[in-house]
Amino acid sequence: MRKSVATSVTQFVLAGLAAVVLISAGTIYVVRRNATNEAISNARDIAGIDGHAVVEPVLADGVLTGDPTALERISTVVHERVLSERVVRVKVWTSDGRVVYSDEPRLIGQTFGLGAGERAALRTGKVAADLSDLDEPENRYERPYDKLLEVYVPVHTLSGRPLLFEAYLRYSSIAESGRHIWGSFAPVLVGGLLLLFLVQVPLAWSMARGLRQGQEDRERLLQRAIDASAAERHRIARDLHDGVVQSLAGVSYSLAAVADRLDGDEAASVIRQAAADTRRSMRELRSLMIQIAPPNLHSEGLDNAVGELVAPLAAEGVETTVDVDDSAAPSADSQTLLYRIAQEAVRNVAAHADATRVSVSLARDNGVARLVIVDNGRGFSPDRLEHRREEGHLGLTLLTGLVTDAGGRLVVASTPGAGTRLEAEVPVA
Repeated sequence: MRKSVATSVTQFVLAGLAAVVLISAGTIYVVRRNATNEAISNARDIAGIDGHAVVEPVLADGVLTGDPTALERISTVVHERVLSERVVRVKVWTSDGRVVYSDEPRLIGQTFGLGAGERAALRTGKVAADLSDLDEPENRYERPYDKLLEVYVPVHTLSGRPLLFEAYLRYSSIAESGRHIWGSFAPVLVGGLLLLFLVQVPLAWSMARGLRQGQEDRERLLQRAIDASAAERHRIARDLHDGVVQSLAGVSYSLAAVADRLDGDEAASVIRQAAADTRRSMRELRSLMIQIAPPNLHSEGLDNAVGELVAPLAAEGVETTVDVDDSAAPSADSQTLLYRIAQEAVRNVAAHADATRVSVSLARDNGVARLVIVDNGRGFSPDRLEHRREEGHLGLTLLTGLVTDAGGRLVVASTPGAGTRLEAEVPVA
């Protein structure tokens, strides 16, 4: 079935929106992760400045021995210039894990095992950062803060003895900084994608209309070709009927009349045979005319048209039965489709079946026209049917496609030596 322009554009819009959402979500995820990493890097830089530029200049050797003056001096600097809404804890460690200073006085003088990140910072001399493990004993006073980021800054006393400055930052401030970074970028990204998408919608609409118009033009050309072909076939059939068939009819009558006058003569027998051959030729021509130009089903009736189809079989001595309900297919399209199916089936019987009995029935049941054609011929195997398709005999295949497009079904059942049954169902409600 053809899609309307609106349906095609709607599908494009939905697919485009899905793409915008997926691209936006993926990009925002990556940008948010990078923004968080950038915020952590900024936190390391700030902590590095606090450690080297603010705390290190007041780190007298007295902090190692717990000198009150030295501790008071560093405490004043830490409270005035380091601690803030963002930085909630400061610790200064020796390399053996002893806390020589903290804004939490209860930690001063206690010794804890240094973590891997802290040892790495002392060893390499580089600033490092890691999430705090608040279950560790040295972090028991930070537990109310929920989630913190530890930044380790290697520093030295005024005499050059190595210590480790550790600042604890609220992770929420890191996350907020990350959100600020990616939040300023996301609207531009999403807005750009939406703008690009909105620009493409009218283009898609125009392209869909162009394609639809092209399809309609091709269909009109095809219909004109079909109409022209049908008109030419009807002209040929009419010429055959009005010319050759009428001439043969006249010859047949003349031969019969001569044979009657020569009754008993050997020549009469020859003339009667010639008259019979002429009549047979007329029947064959009529069959050919039906194949070239099918009858007007609406005016002549489907039952009469099917009767004409099987008439050549009956003339060859095949027992034929036709039981067609002419009202089973009220529309012209369904009548044409059913006639084509019957025509193809009867043609196959005549060409391949070598049957002695053929029956054709058409009835309507619950909104479905059911056409059944049965013969007692030689039948065939599924492999043979597939082989004929490969050879280019696509009559039944094409008809099956037409029936399926009409919402019906076509089934062919055959067994070698047991005949063939073709059943087609076409909705007519």
